[in-house]
Amino acid sequence: MSEALDHVDRMVELVRSGELSAFVRRAHDYEPADLADVLSALDDDERVTAVQALPPELSSQALAEMPEEAHAEDTLAALDPGRAAEIVEELEDDDAADILGELDPIKQERILAAIEHRAEVDTLLRYDEETAGGRMTTHLVSVRDTATAAEALDEIRRQAEQVEEFYQVFVVDGDRRLVGILPFKDLVVSHPERQIREFMADADISVPPDLDQEEVARLMARYNLPSVAVVDEAGRLLGRVTFDDVIDVVEAETTEDMLKFGGVSPDEELGGSWTEAVRSRLPWLSINLITASLAGGVVFLFQDTVQRTVMLAVWMPVIAGMGGNAGTQALAVTVRRLALGLIPRDLFFQVVRKEVLVGLTNGLALGAVVGILAALTGEQARLGLVVFLAMSGNLLVAGFAGGFIPVLLDRMGVDPAIASSIFVTAFTDVCGFLLLLGLAGWLLL
Repeated sequence: MSEALDHVDRMVELVRSGELSAFVRRAHDYEPADLADVLSALDDDERVTAVQALPPELSSQALAEMPEEAHAEDTLAALDPGRAAEIVEELEDDDAADILGELDPIKQERILAAIEHRAEVDTLLRYDEETAGGRMTTHLVSVRDTATAAEALDEIRRQAEQVEEFYQVFVVDGDRRLVGILPFKDLVVSHPERQIREFMADADISVPPDLDQEEVARLMARYNLPSVAVVDEAGRLLGRVTFDDVIDVVEAETTEDMLKFGGVSPDEELGGSWTEAVRSRLPWLSINLITASLAGGVVFLFQDTVQRTVMLAVWMPVIAGMGGNAGTQALAVTVRRLALGLIPRDLFFQVVRKEVLVGLTNGLALGAVVGILAALTGEQARLGLVVFLAMSGNLLVAGFAGGFIPVLLDRMGVDPAIASSIFVTAFTDVCGFLLLLGLAGWLLL
């Protein structure tokens, strides 16, 4: 890792010192992802200078590999439209659409106007970037279902010159409807005059262009597909989504879910300024303040109980904290299962039942420990019983909340990753204080 960082630092220093010839010469030895790290480490103006110095075939590959927060689109927009068009023409059409799609319409059109063959990119720009259509490339290899094995091989060789990488050969009819997938092994060993429709595999799996990218990724992972065909309502082949695009989808969706789970807006950029972070997080903290006030209200209602049994103040954060942790555990498992599509409607109550049983069992075990400690350290032995019951009950409640709330929100069309944690934490805090202070008022006073 340190050696890779040294290489990045050396390349950055070449740009900053104006040694662009040496920079370009060394850039030819870099993988696109490594060159993207170099560009990402540069300031905006320096990045534009570096991209202008690089040949279009190198700069295009590096821009395509740059992380989202580095804003490759801004670098492209800062170039002369002619130069930007040269770079875009070197990009795969899906990468070009991804980058240009981040620009405002005026800047986008200025670059597109300078591109000689813009139809493919225009087509992809019509789709939402988080759908199969937005992720697909129109560059693929396809053959007619009437072809022989020899004709198919000739056609594959011809098309392969225009397609950088392909993992499947799609078979289409005269109206370009997808009718099958051509197995490479069968194609190679078949008699040259054999019709490919005799040995092609059925095209059982395809996706519409408006399908969410997360569903596409889940489908490809489930069936171990190197690529999946995108077809319109009539079954006509529009393009394909490849596994490298799916890797990007999984990374993006996982990052988004992690940020949401922590109460951070997915729009917050990891490399953004502290003021942007404040604007992103303050609204969620404000909502959390309101829910936390509910727990404070419970303590206020039982203030006489707390004043008369001071040892309760020792156990209040323990009961609330353990409930919050148990709820977060149940919540994390449930949200993940929802994200993977593993909770059909008929299993809803089974999921909640499991989390309740887990919470109750853990509550009884941990409640026994803290109950004994409370009995030994408190002024009244019955304090141990109060703490035991409160801990057991709150972890049971936490299991219920962590299993029920995210599924309920999902059924209501609300993203459970972004809203569940606030409600689960508030629920366990309120119930924990109610159980501890209510039982204390009943059994101790």
